[in-house]
Amino acid sequence: MYIQLEVGWMRHPFPVNSFRIVSDSQLQTVKALGLDAIRYFPARSEIASFETESVDDTDAVHGTARAPAREQVAADESQQALEPQPELPLHGLPPVWQRCDERFRAAAREYMQVFNCAATQPEQALAKSHGMVQGYLQDVLPTGDLVIRLLSESAGHRQAEHPVNVTVLCLLLGRALGMNAADLYELGLAALLHDIGKDSKPGATPLPRAQYESHVGDSVALAISMGVSSDVLTAMAQHHEFADGSGFPLHLIGEDLSVAGKVLCLVNSYDRLCNPEFAQEGQTPHEALSVLYAQYRERFDPIILKAFIRMMGVYPPGSVVQLADGRFAMVVSVNSSRPLKPQVLVYDAQVPLVQALPLDLEMFEEIGIRRSLRPDQLPREALSYLSPRQRICYFFERAAEPSAPKAAMP
Repeated sequence: MYIQLEVGWMRHPFPVNSFRIVSDSQLQTVKALGLDAIRYFPARSEIASFETESVDDTDAVHGTARAPAREQVAADESQQALEPQPELPLHGLPPVWQRCDERFRAAAREYMQVFNCAATQPEQALAKSHGMVQGYLQDVLPTGDLVIRLLSESAGHRQAEHPVNVTVLCLLLGRALGMNAADLYELGLAALLHDIGKDSKPGATPLPRAQYESHVGDSVALAISMGVSSDVLTAMAQHHEFADGSGFPLHLIGEDLSVAGKVLCLVNSYDRLCNPEFAQEGQTPHEALSVLYAQYRERFDPIILKAFIRMMGVYPPGSVVQLADGRFAMVVSVNSSRPLKPQVLVYDAQVPLVQALPLDLEMFEEIGIRRSLRPDQLPREALSYLSPRQRICYFFERAAEPSAPKAAMP
């Protein structure tokens, strides 16, 4: 049965709220949550076999079919991890937000096309990659403000989320650093392809260290076959190299690293803090920035790190916060030139979520952010309403013109 748990993600141990039950252990975990009801989707379920398979008396009493073989469960769970997750919109937000979701989903599909043909059709993979990066540059290169937006819970294929996220943030950071068009293109291509040789399935058992580190060389080898430039290859090879020499595979130090390599390493590190292989280990965007600066800043170029923090804001999209007036909210977008006044979705029990509009703090000088919170620090009602993202995905749009409609009053 394909089900959806209509509770905040901190109240259950599953990586997503919507999934297909494929094992008895999952069923027992769902039952242990003590929910009054769950949502069931017949069209996405595969229960025909339950009607024909025999069940013993014990199973019949408890209303469950005999658990499938362990090998089949593992295969089903592996396949589920590779499938695109259901498209959950940001409820009640303007059409521009939905366009960001749609653009990210399209980018995720395009990346998977690159990933699937890189080894067998390298020229086609390069052409597709070139088109993707050039498309982003059309928005990034013109002057004017850009807005970094938080996307819906699952905006695309899990395996594509990380490279697309990293590409978007690298291009925005490169723009903030004043890179020219040629350098931005090479940075974007390196970011898009940096993990192209990493054949890992989301949620799978962690690889042995040596095997994990080998993905850098494997990705570079694939990129060589695709015919990318030496500067792109260099940045790809350095996406795990830290300025203090603690990275891999060559333990390079700051003076040995290219600017693109430094940018890619920083953004890759940020995204992995927010979106680790196992979602329950993820940090909020605010926590991730704090960790990068407070604990790991020796690993990164100080100018690039400061530019990244300025661009993302103290409270990047996806951060859960308490406003100065005591209300709880989630940051949903940041204008890269005015990061201290983001747009937030405010918990208001009197306003249904489908009618909620983002509050632009820039328009209300008296309303600021008091502090950042972890999702488990929210009251239960606010947690369910805001539904903080377990996986953080970003995309960007050009800032609205001054004549655009103003945000609703708080």
